[in-house]
Amino acid sequence: MSFDADRDATSAIEVARALNQTSGKITLLHVVEHLPQYTSDLLPEVHQEHAKTAVTEKLSPLLNNLDNASIEIVEGHAGRGILDYADTQKIDCIVIASHQPGLQDYLLGSTAARVVRHAHCAVHVIR
Repeated sequence: MSFDADRDATSAIEVARALNQTSGKITLLHVVEHLPQYTSDLLPEVHQEHAKTAVTEKLSPLLNNLDNASIEIVEGHAGRGILDYADTQKIDCIVIASHQPGLQDYLLGSTAARVVRHAHCAVHVIR
């Protein structure tokens, strides 16, 4: 199974642009997952801030030629973070990439599946 985050992000942006109305806003959302305590104790205190900066630098080129678009970085569990952000920001459509499910996804559930099941707005899934 391969996963290409750049390709998935580009595809998601293309779909969001197609679905977007002229006055709509596109937000590139990334959730930085919390590390287990035993791991975070071994890393410098500024690790999370460095991770957020790295993600912002990686996503920034994707904003080229996008009007009314921004990058948001939140901390927490991926699925819950996406759902909470969508609820608090009154998002009307989530565009999310999904990989081919593996055995672990059938047992635990993927982020995309969790978002589809629990979102209070439309969700467009890109395979």
